[in-house]
Amino acid sequence: MEERHKKILQRNRTNLVTEMEPSSLYDCLFEKGVFTHDMIDAIKSSGTRRDQSRQLVRDLETRGSRAFPFFLECLQETGQHSLAEKLQNGAPAVHVHPTLTPVVLPDIRPLPVTPPVDIDKQRKDNVPVSPAQKLDTTPTPSPESEFIRPRLPSRTRRDSTCAQSYKMDASPCGHCLIINNVEFDPESELSNRKGSNIDCDRLERRFKMLNFIVEVKTNLKQRQIKHELSALSKKDHSLYDCCVVIMLSHGTEVSHSRFPGAVYGVDGQFVTVQYITNYLNGQHCPSLQGKPKLFFIQACGGDERDTGFEVSPDEFEPSFGGVDDQTDAMPMSSSSDSLSTSDEPDARATLPTPSDILVSYSTFPGYVSWRDTQSGSWYVEILDSVLEKNGATDDLATMLMMVNNEVSQISAKGVYKQMPGSFNFLRKHLHFQTQA
Repeated sequence: MEERHKKILQRNRTNLVTEMEPSSLYDCLFEKGVFTHDMIDAIKSSGTRRDQSRQLVRDLETRGSRAFPFFLECLQETGQHSLAEKLQNGAPAVHVHPTLTPVVLPDIRPLPVTPPVDIDKQRKDNVPVSPAQKLDTTPTPSPESEFIRPRLPSRTRRDSTCAQSYKMDASPCGHCLIINNVEFDPESELSNRKGSNIDCDRLERRFKMLNFIVEVKTNLKQRQIKHELSALSKKDHSLYDCCVVIMLSHGTEVSHSRFPGAVYGVDGQFVTVQYITNYLNGQHCPSLQGKPKLFFIQACGGDERDTGFEVSPDEFEPSFGGVDDQTDAMPMSSSSDSLSTSDEPDARATLPTPSDILVSYSTFPGYVSWRDTQSGSWYVEILDSVLEKNGATDDLATMLMMVNNEVSQISAKGVYKQMPGSFNFLRKHLHFQTQA
């Protein structure tokens, strides 16, 4: 950045720190190539809004000559006009184009495709070589050569990228909401879920040990579920590193465009998993942008029962569920109309890519999830055990694979099987905090 632009930022540092809304600038600064995703994550993790504003200005001074005018454009485009004017008054030579969005990625053009040519033969025959048949090795000049652009992923960066982990050292680490639906209205034609309180107690204790602020809500109707999720999305998560939602209820299979399944309220009305995740995505909960959002769903994905298939006795030891095993299944619903009720918008139309989201299901979509009325569900019992034994050494994705393996070896009534799974859109490894 030019020295005169740095001085303008330094003179206005107090105004920038006190007035700027950095969270609204991140997407714009990334699109214009001022910051990379990793740089934005580092700014977000610096602390409060003022801390993030202060760090953003520091990092801005390290970027190329075009960083300052692009920063002005972003301020204008996000409605922070007074700040942009204060900076412009100190830099009359900078002309801002609010509607101009420069190309971030390099302009890569394919080489002309021509048939093979024998150059020596052409020379002997005194036939000139056409310009299209010559390889122009002269580098194309770039008007933005001084500005640092985000590098495209390449093999040379693979090792460092794979080793990255989410920041998970805040204390507390974040909020954990558990919705435990046990007793259902008679009109819902759904049975009560005996044994679910055991699951709830296990997970409440486990996530408190993982340094989360745990809040339990019991026997919620559909509208109450939405209200609690909305309240969670409106919290300020700036000081935290993660957010967890756990759903314990009956479930069903629904049509979907991203995350399958739905969870029932005690009134017999369901909320789709896709709708549940929408509340915490980067668009609707800005203070969780770039941070992991974890959803654990103990509910059926449908009403189909899996009898498994025969394997070698050496591969699996027989394991049997309890005599009181029940399912959390309901028949498949043909639509996901709960996504578009009269007082809530259909978030699917404008939903961005669900980065930093992981949804762990107790069962494969379309199949039942087994729950023992005396000892709780297979999935929750094993999830709790794996987190206890392996939380200090393994990342979440690895532990969920362990859960999948252990649950797959259990049999209900000596016949029926269950296969958990997850939709993982996390960008980095996730290691929970564990007690020493």
